[in-house]
Amino acid sequence: MNTLRETLRLTLTPAPTRSVHARAAAIPLFVVLTAVGAYLAFPLPGTPVPVTLQTLFVLVSGAILGPWLGATAMATYLALGAAGLPVFAGGGAGLAWLLGPTGGYLVAFPAAAFVTGWVAEGGRGWLRLAGAFVLGTVVILSGGATQLALLTASPIAEAAALGVLPFLPGAVVKTALGVMLVRLSGRDRADT
Repeated sequence: MNTLRETLRLTLTPAPTRSVHARAAAIPLFVVLTAVGAYLAFPLPGTPVPVTLQTLFVLVSGAILGPWLGATAMATYLALGAAGLPVFAGGGAGLAWLLGPTGGYLVAFPAAAFVTGWVAEGGRGWLRLAGAFVLGTVVILSGGATQLALLTASPIAEAAALGVLPFLPGAVVKTALGVMLVRLSGRDRADT
């Protein structure tokens, strides 16, 4: 129990005050959290893409670990899924998931974690973090809509109607939750 508590304490310590080694040690935790978030998948009518909690952990990983380590955590997650571990939504695995309707979202995870972490490193206030989460969400939704457009040979506006609009309410909730998690982690102590 103490080991878990110490791991969580180290993981949630603000990135600027932790060594790179301590943050790197937290990469597996964010890989696992993203995989668990994938299992919390809820289908939406009218779109082949489910709502999951993956994106919350993608963005939080960038904000807490920083841009490079957050992106590394998400690249590791994708590599594990591509190699056959059932870490994608609903227990999916393999390269087919990266090439299917959800693949654009998944492939965008490292870039989204990077962007979120890069913006979040510039300041730790509520607005800065919210902006970081919004930009990270834009990266994910853009990747998803682009791949849907390619797979369905439809205009990007149609793909956005299927792959972006249904997810906007959830994105607002995840942004608020993510900002609160990062603020509770102590990232807000330097400037409020």
